[in-house]
Amino acid sequence: MPSVAAVDCRGLTHRYGDFTAVDDLTLRVEVGETFGLLGPNGAGKSTFIKTLATLSPVQHGELSILGLDATRDAADIRYNIGYVPQQLSIEPLLTGRQNVAWFARLYGVPRRERDDRVSAALEAMGLTDVADRPAQSYSGGMVRRLELAQALVNRPALLLLDEPTVGLDPIAREGVWTQLESMQAEFGMTVLLTTHYMEEADALCDRVALLHHGKLQAQGAPAELKASLPGRPNGAETSLEDVFRHYAGGDLADGGGEGDFSRVRAGRRTARRVG
Repeated sequence: MPSVAAVDCRGLTHRYGDFTAVDDLTLRVEVGETFGLLGPNGAGKSTFIKTLATLSPVQHGELSILGLDATRDAADIRYNIGYVPQQLSIEPLLTGRQNVAWFARLYGVPRRERDDRVSAALEAMGLTDVADRPAQSYSGGMVRRLELAQALVNRPALLLLDEPTVGLDPIAREGVWTQLESMQAEFGMTVLLTTHYMEEADALCDRVALLHHGKLQAQGAPAELKASLPGRPNGAETSLEDVFRHYAGGDLADGGGEGDFSRVRAGRRTARRVG
């Protein structure tokens, strides 16, 4: 029998009125992979992530997550995943520790384990020294690490990250990924992420899939996709951004993430002013 996949979707379609956000998507993510979803804004990435997180219903097609049916077993799925959305997901007036403790309760972490789990998640994200400060005093990079600590407190089998490093400087981005990779190695998580940073996807992902207008255009290991471009044998002098341009075409100018970056950055500025 085939092994259970972390994500297995077949013919998944999601519409908002007359607009088709995800169009007949068939995709499989293996347990333990780091898998990247690439594509311009409006490609359907966030809709797909929200469906995986059981925040949007399965309208058409089939979707199983960790062997659980996304329609029948949504509650069980939620206990086995972690999710970091694009939008701000912390409470700025609470301390870092209180934010993570709140998520531990939401995820159903047993009471006797909560304090240790919260402390471990904060330590893994390098936030122990500031854990008892209000989150509104955190820098942008610290806020993102706090959001990751929230998502990791239940030690999820599948971690969903929607543009996890948008708006962070290169040093903060590197720090987030170093700590996340350590947690993944320790607990064997599967990581599925969306990103507009092609170099990030190239360096971190075992495989990537490129969506365009809700449809799957290509998938494979970054090296394989770079080698497959016409006129560029063996991927010579080819980057993952070239692959993106090849499949996204003229939409690249609209796909650089600036709209999402501005929205998230504005949300974080507002959060820091609260209180």
